[in-house]
Amino acid sequence: MYEELKGKGLEVLLVSFRESPDLVRRTVKDRGYTAPVLLDESGDVTGKMYGVFGPPTMYLIDRQGRLLARGAGPHNWSSAQARRLMDEVLTAR
Repeated sequence: MYEELKGKGLEVLLVSFRESPDLVRRTVKDRGYTAPVLLDESGDVTGKMYGVFGPPTMYLIDRQGRLLARGAGPHNWSSAQARRLMDEVLTAR
């Protein structure tokens, strides 16, 4: 979905939380991730500043920087429901 919708304004940032850079690089390569990956090796930024302690955690933020949703645990981003949600967010002004 990221590759398909990034031209329409979708931004995805994957944040690694308390993992070694080598493990993250291998995982990104093995899973074929194409979105940018940020490393938070110590967990200080994601844990202390944003309260993330149990990845995966998803934050959906609109074009104005407002938090629309937060979810913990894995999600199926290839579902029709997820696609409709992304289309709605991207067309909202």
